[in-house]
Amino acid sequence: MATEPGWKTLASRKKQALHDAIPRGWLIPSLPISEHPNVIEVPRTCGLLTARELEITETTDVEVILRNLRTSVWTSLETTGAFYKRAVIAHQLTNCLTEIFVERALTRAMELDDILRDTGKVVGPLHGLPVSLKDQFKIKGLETVMGYVSGIGQYADRDSVIVEILYKCGAVPFVRTNVPQTLMWGETHNNVFGRTLNPYNRSLTPGGSSGGEGALLAMKGSPLGVGTDIGGSLRIPAAFCGLYTLRPSYSRLPYHGAANALSGQESILSVLGPMANSLAGIKDFMTAVIAEKPWNLDPVVVRKPWSEDEWDLCEHGGVGGQLCFAVMWDNGVVRPHPPLVRAMRIAKAALEKAGHRVIDWVPHKHLEIYKNAETIFVADGNHDYTTECAKSGEPLIRTMAPSEEEEVAEGYAFEPPAPFVKALVGAPAHHRAYDLWKLHDEKRALRKAHLDHWERTVRDTGTGRPVDAILSPAVAYTAVPHGLNTDSFYTTLCNALDYTASVFPVTHVDPARDVPHEPHAFYNHEDEAVYRLYNTDLFAGCPVGLQLIGRTLEEEAVLRMTYVVDEALKRYASEGGPA
Repeated sequence: MATEPGWKTLASRKKQALHDAIPRGWLIPSLPISEHPNVIEVPRTCGLLTARELEITETTDVEVILRNLRTSVWTSLETTGAFYKRAVIAHQLTNCLTEIFVERALTRAMELDDILRDTGKVVGPLHGLPVSLKDQFKIKGLETVMGYVSGIGQYADRDSVIVEILYKCGAVPFVRTNVPQTLMWGETHNNVFGRTLNPYNRSLTPGGSSGGEGALLAMKGSPLGVGTDIGGSLRIPAAFCGLYTLRPSYSRLPYHGAANALSGQESILSVLGPMANSLAGIKDFMTAVIAEKPWNLDPVVVRKPWSEDEWDLCEHGGVGGQLCFAVMWDNGVVRPHPPLVRAMRIAKAALEKAGHRVIDWVPHKHLEIYKNAETIFVADGNHDYTTECAKSGEPLIRTMAPSEEEEVAEGYAFEPPAPFVKALVGAPAHHRAYDLWKLHDEKRALRKAHLDHWERTVRDTGTGRPVDAILSPAVAYTAVPHGLNTDSFYTTLCNALDYTASVFPVTHVDPARDVPHEPHAFYNHEDEAVYRLYNTDLFAGCPVGLQLIGRTLEEEAVLRMTYVVDEALKRYASEGGPA
């Protein structure tokens, strides 16, 4: 008999160990899968969570959770325990976790409770708060698999800097979440843990590469998560899962000590950022981490304290002043689906009703920026991926489409439209250093051209300033069937130009309103495939989010402007504005 390849044995043992780490009392008696593809409500209705645990985990405003922890309304032990149980329920439904270390997290929570009881003081601004982490951030004594079989058995001898800072801030790291092999997919699937599913519809993807975080947070299995983003890996899962996030500029937050794919690639840097069900969680994370002066722990971090002036929009007319937003209805590469267009119309109407100006954004050199970025990403000719796979002998995953066996086992299926291809950039080629330098030159020129284009909008805003921020889709569609998330340029634009950007939820797909558009003159094969993908029944009920794009290192202002948009949207909805 043929023996199973060694990498398969390692992977199956690791996945079994993850399952074995689940407390037996936290297992769902029966999983509602094929009959109920939307599992968002299962944690609330499955009977495993007590009324107290539901009260804690259904609280989505991180500031409320922190206040209750500071005032001992809730202990860190019960808060961590409640979110841990809900996280494990979420995992059974979406396969979102990679590391479960219950005893370690609860011990940390008890220590924080003891300190608060004995001293009357909190340890830091995130005192007692459970925080989930993408499976890139090393935690001392734990493996960092990061989607590769070769990561099994690689135990960290120290914490990554962001984990070190979270401990200083009083947080409780409590789970790690799934990622795709190579990290460079908009889908979350690997040979060790398998595929992560979108809780709004398990036949659809939660996105990637921070898709484990997206699914977990959508299920309210964590109050605050940490992911990363090199081409949209924070913003795509946030948009697909109805969350808030912030993609900061290069080196604003500490990345040192994290595992990564394409390690040493510094042409377009990966950045870390927070994900949450509330904007308060994003702000609390940013202010807490920056207050710890991360530039003293990571030499690459920009020495920039949190700026209250920028938070007060000092360069954007001040708080309460009139802002001018520009809507990118279409990026000239892929035209967005009807729900995204409706979301932009809602945002435009809400902002205008709130007294702000909204104009159209004219795309500038988008296809050139896209080609430059994508060529940089594959400049090693896939050498990094194949080298990492060779360490264990596992195969490189070349498609995220599920196999027939996987569809049957997981209870989902779909018929992809044909053709569905991505042909804007040629096959990967191993570039010489000189060729890469030329790409850098081109990218620098493109960044300058785009900056000048933005500055020229001062002629159109009526505020005496250029456009304050751009509103656009984060992706051309909502969550799509597994294997079909090919569009990333609405997000990669920001990575290439190093623009700070956020994502925020707006609405949900409504088949009655989001009827298919008439065919248009297609920009390319991908644009045509994306158009043909749209089916109102397939996407019904999916979250619809938008992206807010600001300037480089404008984290404070971008976050404050996201508050402005979010508050305008909520006020507009409460006043019965047309959806």
